[in-house]
Amino acid sequence: MSFKQILAASIILTSLLGCQSQQEKPTNKPRIAIAGLAIECSTFSPAQTGVEDFRARRGEEIYSYYPFLHEDSATRQRAQYFPALRGHAIPGGIVTRAAYDTLMTQMLNRLRENLPYDGVFFDIHGAMSVVGLDDPEGDMIQRVRDVVGNDALISTSMDLHGNVSWQLAHQSDLITCYRLAPHEDAIESKKRALVNLINRLESGKGKPAYKAWIPVPILLPGEKTSTRIEPAKSLYAQVDPITKQQGVLDAAIWVGYAWADEPRNRAVVMVTGDDMQRVKRSAETLAQSFWNVREQFEFVAPVAPLDECLEIAVHSNKKPFIISDMGDNPTAGGAGDVTWTLKQILENDSFKKAGGPSLIYASLPGPKLVAKAIEVGVGGKIEAFAGAEIDNRYEGPIKLKGIVEAIQHGDKNAETEVVVRVGSVKVIVTNKRKPYHYEYDFTNLGLNPRKVDIVVVKIGYLVPELYDMRGDWIMALTPGGVDQDLHRLPYKRIERPMYPLDENMADPDLTARFVPLSHEK
Repeated sequence: MSFKQILAASIILTSLLGCQSQQEKPTNKPRIAIAGLAIECSTFSPAQTGVEDFRARRGEEIYSYYPFLHEDSATRQRAQYFPALRGHAIPGGIVTRAAYDTLMTQMLNRLRENLPYDGVFFDIHGAMSVVGLDDPEGDMIQRVRDVVGNDALISTSMDLHGNVSWQLAHQSDLITCYRLAPHEDAIESKKRALVNLINRLESGKGKPAYKAWIPVPILLPGEKTSTRIEPAKSLYAQVDPITKQQGVLDAAIWVGYAWADEPRNRAVVMVTGDDMQRVKRSAETLAQSFWNVREQFEFVAPVAPLDECLEIAVHSNKKPFIISDMGDNPTAGGAGDVTWTLKQILENDSFKKAGGPSLIYASLPGPKLVAKAIEVGVGGKIEAFAGAEIDNRYEGPIKLKGIVEAIQHGDKNAETEVVVRVGSVKVIVTNKRKPYHYEYDFTNLGLNPRKVDIVVVKIGYLVPELYDMRGDWIMALTPGGVDQDLHRLPYKRIERPMYPLDENMADPDLTARFVPLSHEK
């Protein structure tokens, strides 16, 4: 070989070695995909949820949703992550089949791009309803399993108001849910689901040997099962100590979702681990504890018909007096545009004059009113209809005749928000429905909720910031797609008997049922 040939070969070899050194070095870190769709759907609401209602994060955008997966976090460093699609929507009506199929196609296609995986972090809510499907999350996890294969471990993270079908339990190798309501431990619970997965992969232990599943025939609204008060407080306090036992990996209690008429809707207890007897005993203890206290569940705050709530609020010296307009709560699946409550307020003599008790009503969708408000501008007079475009079963669109006091653009949910003053009432009208949870939701509109007499919010139990702000609080028994009087709902498909719908039912069989491992039929 000539010198020139040797020199050329040397240059080529050096170039190749340089390229190899710049490539990512092989790693033994587990390969973990991230996927899931999360929404809470009322089948008792006429609303439907479309693909445009989902906030679908794809690829690296997903990291922004999880504080424990920021670039320098210890959890981020322990694995190679392949974020596929994680979608979330404000609770609402049943998801259209087209929306579900569209999002699932995107999710599965993205999962196929980076096969194979050692595990999947499957982040869902658990109370999604889809047109034509009785068990959407069961269908979803099966379709994910068909892509990733039987060997991959799937760790499922859920809301405690979700539903755990046999199918979902079967295809989940690890599963957990929140332990607090309100969900102040949501991020902590999601991290626990992921860390449990990483630990099983790093240790080589793989799938837990036992999964105990116990359906508990109880169906209660979240407003009666808050962990702020008994008996849920003590019931959920039993969960963490159980997980500290040798041979028990995780334990969870699902209250279930009360406003969907599907066979899977009910409470469930699950415990996973490698010690058969401890897993069985722990699950049965939690299930029996739940059943034993079923008659002790009460609303987390005083409740009354709306007229009584307004009377109490008007004469209270505790400010702000917060009234929960529960029946159309968009954070539980209500359409969010029922006008019944607002009409009662505006027809109440106490609020007809500007000098009456100050009241903020949050909120009502009314895109036509919003458009007209933009036209007349702040300070302009307005007379337009809002609400009841979706759920008009209790009252039709309501005419607001007043003064435009604020217009705010750019909200991620509402898009545009308008404040209209009618008498002593300031009504927030939005282009799209929006839950009002935080003080800045009000202050961004120039409103000071701490200084007004009464705040009426379409919500059930108060989220932490509103709870801390309250002078006093009462929950109004108002109509809507998430009616708190379950006896008024036309259930036809849930499994019966079910407490409290069948109050005199016999004690159920609460023996643990062992779910086959995901690769077993």
